[in-house]
Amino acid sequence: MLALKIDGSGLSSFHEIAEPVAGGGEVVVAVKHVGLCGSDLNTFSGLNPLVSLPRIPGHEIGAEIVCTGVDVPAEYAPGKRVIVVPYTACGTCSSCRKGRVNACRYNRTLGVQQEGGLAEKIVLPYGKLILNDTLAPRHLALVEPLSVGFHAVDRGRVEAGDRVVVIGCGMIGMGAVAGAVARGAEVIAVDLGDKTAMALKYGARHAIDAGKDDVVARVNELTGGDGADVVIEAVGLPATFTQAVDLACFAGRIVYIGYSKAPVTYDTKYFNMKELDIHGSRNATIDDFKAVIAYLEGLDHAPDDLISKVFPFKDADKALPYWTEARASTLKILIEC
Repeated sequence: MLALKIDGSGLSSFHEIAEPVAGGGEVVVAVKHVGLCGSDLNTFSGLNPLVSLPRIPGHEIGAEIVCTGVDVPAEYAPGKRVIVVPYTACGTCSSCRKGRVNACRYNRTLGVQQEGGLAEKIVLPYGKLILNDTLAPRHLALVEPLSVGFHAVDRGRVEAGDRVVVIGCGMIGMGAVAGAVARGAEVIAVDLGDKTAMALKYGARHAIDAGKDDVVARVNELTGGDGADVVIEAVGLPATFTQAVDLACFAGRIVYIGYSKAPVTYDTKYFNMKELDIHGSRNATIDDFKAVIAYLEGLDHAPDDLISKVFPFKDADKALPYWTEARASTLKILIEC
C-alpha cells in the first residue's frame, strides 16, 4: 500500500509500505482524512528537531475501522468511524503519575517521533480511537487540533466573564477562541490582516489587527485599563511571548501553546509585580477531545469554513509545497484518502 513520506528538507514522495496487521488489542483503520499541522510543515521545512527523516507525517486523523485483533471490544466494529488520539503515554513518568498523560515525558506522537497517518491504512491500539458516527467524516480530522486549543483554555482556568486574549488565529488559536467562548468568556482575537475574521465568526467579541493597531493599547482600551484575565499565546515568536506579559492583568494568567524557535528575553519584574500564573500547554486530553466533539456537534453550521483546501491522496505530495507558498492565508489543509 502507499504512504507519503517527508524524505528531506522540501522533499516528499510516495512509498510502498507493508500492509498493517492487527495484533492483540489493536485495530486496523482505513485513513479517510488527515489534517496537516504546523509541526508537519516544520518537518518539511527542516525545522523540526524532534523528527528523524524519512517520516510519514500526519497526526490529525479521521478514519474507518477495517478489522480488529483479539481482545478488542465488540463496539469497535468494521465500518465504524473513528477519531485518532495520536499521543502515547508511558504511565510511569512524573507527568503520567500525576494524571497529566498528555505531557508524558516519553510521548511519541504519530507523524513526529513515530510514523504518522498519511497512509492508506494504519494500525493502532483500540484505546487510541474515539468512536464517532455523528460528525461528517472530514470533520473528524478537525478534532485533534481544536482540542489543543481547548486544552490551553483549560490550563488557563478560563471561566464565564473572563476577558481572554488569544494571540494567533491559526487552527490551534481557533480552538482556544472556541473553547473560551464555550465557557462564556469575552474573547479578544489578535492576528495579522483578516485572519481574525474567522475568530469573530466563532464568537470572539473583538478583533485586533497586529499589523495596524497597537495591541497593548487596544487591549487596555477594551478592558478599561486592566488587561486580560487570561492571555493564550498560539504563535510561537519571541515578540508574542513577551507581549503576553504586557497584555495580562495584575493577577492574570498566561498560557503558552506556541514553541519559540529562538530564545526569549523577559523583563521578569512583571512576573512578580503582577503575580502572574504562567503555564505551558501541551497536546490535549481525552476530556478535551470529548469537549471539542460536543462543541462541533452543537454548532449551528458545518465547520467547513475552517478548512482552507482539500487535496486528494494522490496529490498529497503537493500539499506541503502548497502550504509553504500560501502559509499566511491557510487555516487547515486536509488530505482526503
